[in-house]
Amino acid sequence: MTRNKFLFLVLFLKVSCVFGISGEPQPLTVVLDWFVNPTHGPIIIAQEKGFFKQHGVVVNIIAPSDPSEPPKWVAIGKADIAIDYQPEMILQINQGLPIVRVGTLINKPLRAIAVLQSSNIYSLSDLKGKTLGSSLAGLNNAIVNTMLAHNGVQLSQVSLINVHYDLVQALLSKRVDAVSGVDRNFEVPELQLAGHPARVFYPEDNGVPTFDEMVFIANKKNINDPRLSAFMQAVREGAEYIKLHPKESWKLLIKHHPELNNELNKASWKISLPYFSLDPLALNVKNYENFGQWMKQQGLIKNVLPLNQYAIQLLNN
Repeated sequence: MTRNKFLFLVLFLKVSCVFGISGEPQPLTVVLDWFVNPTHGPIIIAQEKGFFKQHGVVVNIIAPSDPSEPPKWVAIGKADIAIDYQPEMILQINQGLPIVRVGTLINKPLRAIAVLQSSNIYSLSDLKGKTLGSSLAGLNNAIVNTMLAHNGVQLSQVSLINVHYDLVQALLSKRVDAVSGVDRNFEVPELQLAGHPARVFYPEDNGVPTFDEMVFIANKKNINDPRLSAFMQAVREGAEYIKLHPKESWKLLIKHHPELNNELNKASWKISLPYFSLDPLALNVKNYENFGQWMKQQGLIKNVLPLNQYAIQLLNN
């Protein structure tokens, strides 16, 4: 066999693995973490620009009614890929779910602690003796605990109040002095648009190791499925298109999802742009290992699993 024939055969096999014997693009079910919003930009743009089909997959995008469901869907084979969050994903894997990170959508934290700029809280050390509203305990409290300790405050010196996901209104009504778990690309601009700009404190600036906010997960038994890599390559092209054409991408997003056409989502879109991973396949090993050690130190997990048990880097097709 000549070298040219061999290279042709390799190329043919790679393409046929994704497109199937018939040459038709292969179906792929992807479940989002929640309803469609600006953080899903690279996926939506990849869909609307035809990047998925170019890479041999026809993607069915599902928005779940319950944000706790996507990892379970992947675990039982109801979906091929789901969006998850790195910290929560590690907890889920340690609890036995057969899932693994196969790509990244948002490669920096989005969650934060916020106070009103009109308040007398200028640093996290000023939270001593104050009230802090939150929606979830566990992981959120570990992040808060680390951020406070980084600024010389013990968690016991702050009154924690469960505000049941009503973070913005709890802050605006002054039921609490601060809120944790707000997204810097959503609740923060929401406060700004309400006429009450926020002062924001970021986990990665206050002792918490940086992490990927939003990741793509798949079932561990499917890590050799060529459709996964094809999907990630199309998402990368979506992210690259957004970087080069942010205004055109926004117009395309709201054309196909007109419910997003309002000032809050437009502001969220602009803030989200620098957080999109331009290489969804890339895996920052050091960041994952550091965050795993932090989770163990916080008592969130008993043991830090080997990296390949919860995060892998797929190869390009």
